[in-house]
Amino acid sequence: MAYDEGLAERIRGILRDRRDVSEKKMFGGIAFIVRGHMSVGIVKDDLMVRVGPETYEDLVRQPHARPMDFTGRPMKGFVYVASAGFEEDEDLERWVGHGLKYAMSLPPKTVSGRRAPPSKRRKPTRRSGLKLVVSKKNRR
Repeated sequence: MAYDEGLAERIRGILRDRRDVSEKKMFGGIAFIVRGHMSVGIVKDDLMVRVGPETYEDLVRQPHARPMDFTGRPMKGFVYVASAGFEEDEDLERWVGHGLKYAMSLPPKTVSGRRAPPSKRRKPTRRSGLKLVVSKKNRR
């Protein structure tokens, strides 16, 4: 089990009335995407919350919260919350609310507004003084 499915169901219950939420496999767990932005997620038994840089310092000091260090380096604006920090429904709702608040503060993403992944981006070319020579048989 990559993530706590029971916790996922609790989060789905909190978000059930929203039409702008989707789910996506991320970070070896699941993330709840609001208007195209990651809001909250689950990695193993931990709740992952995107709180943004403005409230990060205050929220990372909350009981059971710690910096999100998925890659070994803390990610500013993201916190992990241990299961003891959201045992009560009110606590989970509060943490999900922090994630929603930040996601809603960002402009919505659209499919056409997304950047292409690095592998699909056009490579910059250098212009040099050399001319391209095309043989007669390759011309059309």
